[in-house]
Amino acid sequence: QLQASGGGLVQAGESLRLSCAASSRAVTNNGMGWFRQGPGKEREFVAAINWNGGSTAYADPVKGRFTISRDNAKNTVYLQMNSLKPEDTAIYYCAHAIGAWATSENWRYRNWGQGTQVTVSS
Repeated sequence: QLQASGGGLVQAGESLRLSCAASSRAVTNNGMGWFRQGPGKEREFVAAINWNGGSTAYADPVKGRFTISRDNAKNTVYLQMNSLKPEDTAIYYCAHAIGAWATSENWRYRNWGQGTQVTVSS
């Protein structure tokens, strides 16, 4: 099971750090990803990281502002979000990939967590 946390209400320009805790050590061998779903929108890719943290991928709208990282000893993946914008408002989900690499392809992910709400006011 994956549990995302750390969301909240912030003003534009502020930061948040999301966490995704895994209850199974099996995900330490998997790529991990963050996705988001804004109001009235489809779920979209945000960031991904490979099994050992050596490779990452980001969606264009968040490049340079968001950073994904992982601590396999803690079975946790993080998403540091800086310079937040109102358009970042969404429910953020984490999931593990079926392989070890960082991928943006939605269909490669399993075990979606419940999500955490991020709201950015202008």
